[in-house]
Amino acid sequence: MDHPIEWLPAEGEPAQLILLLHGWRSDATALLPLAQALRTQFPQAAIVAPDAPARWAGHPTQRLWYGIEGLTPDNWPGRVAGCLPPLLQWVRAQQRRLGVGAAATALGGFSQGGILALALALLHDGLVGRVLSFGGCLTARPEAAPRLTTLHLFHGSADAVIAADGSRQALAWMAELEGDATLDVAEGVGHELHPALVERALWRLTHHIPQRTWREALGAAPARPSN
Repeated sequence: MDHPIEWLPAEGEPAQLILLLHGWRSDATALLPLAQALRTQFPQAAIVAPDAPARWAGHPTQRLWYGIEGLTPDNWPGRVAGCLPPLLQWVRAQQRRLGVGAAATALGGFSQGGILALALALLHDGLVGRVLSFGGCLTARPEAAPRLTTLHLFHGSADAVIAADGSRQALAWMAELEGDATLDVAEGVGHELHPALVERALWRLTHHIPQRTWREALGAAPARPSN
């Protein structure tokens, strides 16, 4: 995948790695405001945003992770699952290339990108330390919640593409499964990377203490990453 955004620290090695996935019929440059806000907050982070590998037939410069033609609740999980093996390889390749471990890696995404980020974290617990899902959702109820990854959900209350109830349902499922998740909903905001949601993402990254940290502080055995 091409990396239209690849920003490294001005000096020294990266202390964190932030990977960002764009939405449907878009490209990595749509994530520039989010990437810039993260770069300002975390100047020692490496920030990488790729273009999705598939081109939309209606416009050659627009990319997508999976097609939505004929998409139904029944086949949606399968389409998402089909994107995950190459995405997993890509995430691990960036971690190796930039020398940043899983706990210091955040995977963020908007819309389709947020859906993929959540799905990958659920399938491979501990691949990243945090997920930032903007305007995303889970395509089905998960069997288990991650123990080594915190899910941060951000949504506009007026989102007409993926309703905010998608994030609310994801948060409810994580609560049932004793996972570590947060939700911020911006009133009157639609399907967009609104500055209010970006601001909340920065706040979550700098203020939220993961449940795994609390558990280890209380003497619980640390969880181990999945495959």
